[in-house]
Amino acid sequence: MARDLARETAFTVDHAAVALAGACADAGLTAEGATLIRLGENAVFRLAAPVVGRVARSEELMTEVDRSVRVSRWLEEVGYPAVRVVSGIRQPVVAAGQAVTFWRAVADEERFASAGQLGELLRGLHALDVPEDLGLPVLEPLASTRRRLTTLSALGRDDVAFLAARTDDLQAHYEELDFVLPSAVVHGDAHVGNALLDADGRSVLIDLDGFAVGPREWDLVVPALYVDRLGWHTAAEYDGFVQAYGFDVLGWDGYSVLADMRELDMVVWLAQNVGHSAEIAAEVARRVSDLRSGTVRRDWNAF
Repeated sequence: MARDLARETAFTVDHAAVALAGACADAGLTAEGATLIRLGENAVFRLAAPVVGRVARSEELMTEVDRSVRVSRWLEEVGYPAVRVVSGIRQPVVAAGQAVTFWRAVADEERFASAGQLGELLRGLHALDVPEDLGLPVLEPLASTRRRLTTLSALGRDDVAFLAARTDDLQAHYEELDFVLPSAVVHGDAHVGNALLDADGRSVLIDLDGFAVGPREWDLVVPALYVDRLGWHTAAEYDGFVQAYGFDVLGWDGYSVLADMRELDMVVWLAQNVGHSAEIAAEVARRVSDLRSGTVRRDWNAF
């Protein structure tokens, strides 16, 4: 029954707050005074205690959420700078049909790392040896895009069909790519929004749901896309990223395919929330139109 309810109920802040309250009660925490940090793939709340609660869109994401907990514990064991799960709680917690996890707040105030600091984080991450018992999957870069496409009831059928066809086309191009860097553990959604600064100014990687084993280029393409197409990084910021990591994916001939894939997922990810506000609906319409026409993406707004 809980699983069916999760499918039928829109993922809203109110529904996520109900799940958070139930999970807090099960975990011996309190949701009183919790404030929303962001609503995206997860609803992320800061609790009154120095704890962050993450509510996934449905219990069906339990595999990814459980993986993020195991990855966090592994990264803590090897001393890698990533967000840590709260100890002493059996996680994930399921409440109101949602998978909920609790994390130690990186700092009292959210501050994002620089592009250069992200490059350092990724260089260190990609050098790690992954234990076999961690059970990381092989990267399927469009898997989340396909899953999200099945939930876009508020988007027009023609737009969904266009996005699905584009997904199939890009999958075929992806399978033909020749990657130049060795395969490694990858974050899966590497951008400066997923790298925070702690109280001492040290960079910390967050959002561990997408960890997998695959081409390192997949983790390098978003900063390149930000400078090359979206204008969300300056040339100097991107140069800092390249200098810190040691490789410029813009010079690789497979870059445009990965950039197209990332753009597509950015559109589909935001389209999940198209019914939440007129602003999001207008942004999604703009992005879909730009994908259709090939228009330069410089007017895309960050969410």
